[in-house]
Amino acid sequence: MKYVSLLVLTLLFSNAIFAQEKKTLYTKRAVIAPKIDAHLNDEIWQGADLADDFIQFRPNIGLEEKSYQKTVVRVAYDDDAIYFAAYLYDHPDDIIKQFQSRDNFGINDFFAVVLNPNNDSQNDTEFFVFPTGNQADAIISPNIGEDFGWNAVWESAARIVDDGWIVEMKIPYSALRFSNKKEPVWGLQFHRQFRSDRSQYSWNPINPEVGNQSLYHGELLGIKDIEPPTRLMLYPYASTVISKIGDDNITDEYHIGMDLKYGITDNFTLDATLIPDFSQVGFDNVELNLGPFEQQFSEQRQFFTEGVDLFTKGNLFYSRRVGNAPTGEADLDTNEIVTDYPEKVKTLNAFKISGRNKNGLGIGLFNAITEKTYATVEDTLSYNSRKELVEPLTNYNIFVIDQQFNGNSSVSLINTNVTRNGHYRDANVTALLLDYANKNNTIGLNVAAKHSFLNLEEGNQSGFNGAFGIGKISGNYQYSMDYEFADENYDINDFGINFRNNYSNFGADFSYEIFEPINNLIDFDYSLWFNYSMLYNPSTYTGKNIGGSIYFQNKNLLGYGGSFNYEMGKQYDYYEARTEGRYFIYENWVNADVWASSNYNKTFAYDVSLGAGTMFQEDRDMFNFNIGISPRVRFNDRFTLIYDVDFNSSNGGQGYIETLNNDIIFGLRDRNTLVNSITGNYNFNVFHALSLTFRNYWSVVTYDNQLYTLEDNGRLTTEDGYTLEDIDNPNVNFNTWNLDFGYSWQFAPGSMLTALYRNSLFDLSNASRETYFNSVNHLFQQPIDHNFSIRVVYYIDYNHVKNIFNKKNS
Repeated sequence: MKYVSLLVLTLLFSNAIFAQEKKTLYTKRAVIAPKIDAHLNDEIWQGADLADDFIQFRPNIGLEEKSYQKTVVRVAYDDDAIYFAAYLYDHPDDIIKQFQSRDNFGINDFFAVVLNPNNDSQNDTEFFVFPTGNQADAIISPNIGEDFGWNAVWESAARIVDDGWIVEMKIPYSALRFSNKKEPVWGLQFHRQFRSDRSQYSWNPINPEVGNQSLYHGELLGIKDIEPPTRLMLYPYASTVISKIGDDNITDEYHIGMDLKYGITDNFTLDATLIPDFSQVGFDNVELNLGPFEQQFSEQRQFFTEGVDLFTKGNLFYSRRVGNAPTGEADLDTNEIVTDYPEKVKTLNAFKISGRNKNGLGIGLFNAITEKTYATVEDTLSYNSRKELVEPLTNYNIFVIDQQFNGNSSVSLINTNVTRNGHYRDANVTALLLDYANKNNTIGLNVAAKHSFLNLEEGNQSGFNGAFGIGKISGNYQYSMDYEFADENYDINDFGINFRNNYSNFGADFSYEIFEPINNLIDFDYSLWFNYSMLYNPSTYTGKNIGGSIYFQNKNLLGYGGSFNYEMGKQYDYYEARTEGRYFIYENWVNADVWASSNYNKTFAYDVSLGAGTMFQEDRDMFNFNIGISPRVRFNDRFTLIYDVDFNSSNGGQGYIETLNNDIIFGLRDRNTLVNSITGNYNFNVFHALSLTFRNYWSVVTYDNQLYTLEDNGRLTTEDGYTLEDIDNPNVNFNTWNLDFGYSWQFAPGSMLTALYRNSLFDLSNASRETYFNSVNHLFQQPIDHNFSIRVVYYIDYNHVKNIFNKKNS
């Protein structure tokens, strides 16, 4: 209690001002725009002011540059764009480079420009260039971190010379959001990383011990009389897909459509996909799921990953809900069966409006519509078929207001809504969030209150969730305490994803991290945590655990670490029983793992991991073991190949099988899982690349013949005498194969041609005792799905087209 009181008092009465002297750089208007070719012979660069004297902040704080690794940057601007020229001195043989796809850092040195046109210390735009000429870009704020899903169209060139490398950049104003001011002051920062020792330098000094990096920007002065352009970008596309699904005939599809970006105001942008085309979205990493919760997949559709920082606040937005599998079931008459149930619902269109004004007010609006979807039902006697509606026309909507303040804090209001046409389930969730840090960035506070509302055929349902956390957020030693609860009706799964409700959880954690090297270590941190869990209603104990993790990295860039977790005493699992109010007891589960990762700068590198777990419980003989090995070979600057194999063996597990005659049946099971994957990339240059992704996932589960019945006291008994003969065979042999092979060509700025060949196999049987190779042989006897697609996207900037016509008219 004294700890909490001390933190609250510090939070309320701390008046320390977080500030430092900022560097300034003056820029000049270019009469003739520089040519972006990494040759600094343009007139504007002669005599331009210099940004130099970079200071290291990782791994050491405050070190000056080495004499042969100086960094010198110049800045210019005109009516269309802002320009940067950087001379990055170094020994050419020490420069580390690897061709990669956009936003992939790979094994590279880099130079970065960070711009904050509103100079608010919170909302940055980052532009990275690598020695190969590859680009990366992101938006960043303290609450979301770096979002590399955001992409802009800008120009850059890089060239290695006798005493280092040179970067030249053109960032059009259409890639930025800023207000119309006569003489604006922009926040500005430059970064440079040396991959050989992972050291990183900045123009304006950074102290990583306190606050976010946005607080340490310098300032760009001298810009005058620039106006935000008409931000209208069009992305028309055309695609064709040729498929052969199993034994079916070859089919082909043709799509045309367009995405667009439009600047509604200086700071707010409309993004819309008018006719969505997701034909080249990658495979999901599907796994055999024996647990009570759905598997969560990452989003791979660009529209749903780009510029969604506002919509992800509060964790209410799981974009895979849009266009996912139908939510309804077909109503079957006697003798009817479902012969075709669609896996996905087509998205008709989607748009999002988002931005933030100069006063830190962010507003976001997201909307998507999915079409009616039908299953096919057939009468087994007459063979007549009919269509049954399983997903009506549905609208998904999010509205966000987020006010930033104090340079490092924000308060947010979020509402999500799902409306299904007709007498179907509708859902609405509202959340109020506070993320607060005091001005000297030593104490942080997080508060959340969320309310869910469902409109169901049987009536309305309301639920509530709340959270509170407070802690020390700067310095070597950091610690926090948190509490979160949800009542039994809290449900956000129409648009979000939430595995559990009806909980009341307490947590505390402590961590230590170094910010400067200690002897041979350049990075070291460890953390400890404790959690205590209860049901919200009734307020009863469910479990507790303690754990910790540790991480080291030495000067040779060898990283290694480990973790452990111990669930102490009896744990009351209210989810595995799959029945409201019932629980399953297990005791004293402990697991630990260790891992190591070598220096990726080398031609050959590796990642290895080893873990084990067991249970200290009477009459339980349970043991888990897992090992992972991932060698990688960087054949040259253009070709990298990574192989990954993971094996997990679990013996003596107990889990739910089915409910029979009102009895909850559990089984004792052994499970082995083997995952093989290969990823490779070959880049001809910055614009042409080949990619390979392969994954084979195999998992087998074998149950003992003797089955268990779950008793009311949470224990298992064999007194009812159930065996495997009383139920459908629960043994599983689950095998999948996915392969993607692609070619990409950036034929103009922002314009791309992508050709992709894919195939997939799937096999599910009860042959759980088959060996891996026998299972693979059987897998290749299954019908194989083939898919070949070509997609062309062309980028059109309204300002560019307008300038062309203006020149012609002149």
